[in-house]
Amino acid sequence: LSFFIIVSSSNEYAKYLGGDSTFSGIVIGIPTVFSAMTLIPLTRLDKGRYKLPLHASCAASILGHVLYACAYHANFLYLILIGRIVSGVAFSMWMYCKRFCSDGRLVGIRQRTTLAGWLVVGQAIGMSAGPFFGGLLTRIGFANSVFNGFTSPAWIMAGVWAVFWLCVTRWFEDVAEVESVELFLVNHSSPAAQDTAGLEERSVRARDLSLAQWGVVACMSWFAMTCFFILGAWESNIPVFGADYGRLGFSPFAAGNFIALGGITTFPFLLMNLFFARRLQDRHILLTGVSCGLVGLSVFLALLRTGTVSYGSMFVCWWAIALGFNLASTVTISLVSKQLPQEWNGRMSLVVQCSNYAGRVTGAVWGGSGVAVGMLNYVGLEIGTVGMGAVLYSLLYKNLKTKIG
Repeated sequence: LSFFIIVSSSNEYAKYLGGDSTFSGIVIGIPTVFSAMTLIPLTRLDKGRYKLPLHASCAASILGHVLYACAYHANFLYLILIGRIVSGVAFSMWMYCKRFCSDGRLVGIRQRTTLAGWLVVGQAIGMSAGPFFGGLLTRIGFANSVFNGFTSPAWIMAGVWAVFWLCVTRWFEDVAEVESVELFLVNHSSPAAQDTAGLEERSVRARDLSLAQWGVVACMSWFAMTCFFILGAWESNIPVFGADYGRLGFSPFAAGNFIALGGITTFPFLLMNLFFARRLQDRHILLTGVSCGLVGLSVFLALLRTGTVSYGSMFVCWWAIALGFNLASTVTISLVSKQLPQEWNGRMSLVVQCSNYAGRVTGAVWGGSGVAVGMLNYVGLEIGTVGMGAVLYSLLYKNLKTKIG
């Protein structure tokens, strides 16, 4: 919700302060760059637990939204960028949410895809509610220099995060710390000690990843990047293309409603996925989702070529893309976690999440620039990224087999 609530109005907000659509795309996507940078020190300090990143996320969210809102009164374009950068620190919690869903201390191997499916349902709620409420608040206006159509979404979200922080402080229970174990001194020159050392060394080698496992990690990282690249591009492009294309003529409110409607109508199918996740392999869910999204992209490309884009036809394409790539994103972490030993979970969660971040930021910038570079080129690049993923999927199909659930 925090990420998406500014999407429908950021283009108009940036233009009011002297920016353009490309700058708006940067504002939407830049938080994920700093989320990835934040994860480097945060993963060294978290001790495998969740409370520290959760508190850091709450604090950064409040500060980031306040800075974003203050840009209007200060009439300073780059303050909205600074505010979103600070919010990016908060969005580092996305990785911890995904790590939680695949944490062997908390979730069994047959429940991980189902739990990840619930996470994506929540993600879809934010993707729908954010643009809708952002567009609604922009339309209401609140004509003053502090609380108005551009700033009210940020002020409200700062308040929501303050309340949530109080709830976290009161009720969140973290995983238990790993108890220290006292070790007896061993004479390493003795044969028994040498045998033990040899067993430990072989155990470490056994935990090294095979070439096929690294291929699976690379494949899931690519699909994680692709899903969020395309979703992020469309979310930032719809307000820009909708306002530029004569047959649509979107206002921020209309663009927010369009994005939200596409997300809302995917809910029944994402909920159905929670049922099928217990009966289908992750690789088949991935194939279904990506295929659905690719159909949406291909149809939209044909509409652009023939100049027959309308509200209804574009909505069908957006619906297929939102459903398909949200569905595909449910399995990227869970599939990797089922393939690898538990001690690799934290590192691989970080790798896949950084791929998500890379897709988010590049997608938002690409979407904001879509009209400028040409919409055919815009859609063509997205289809190309899916095609590269299809090659990886075909080569690694047998290695992508995992337990269901």
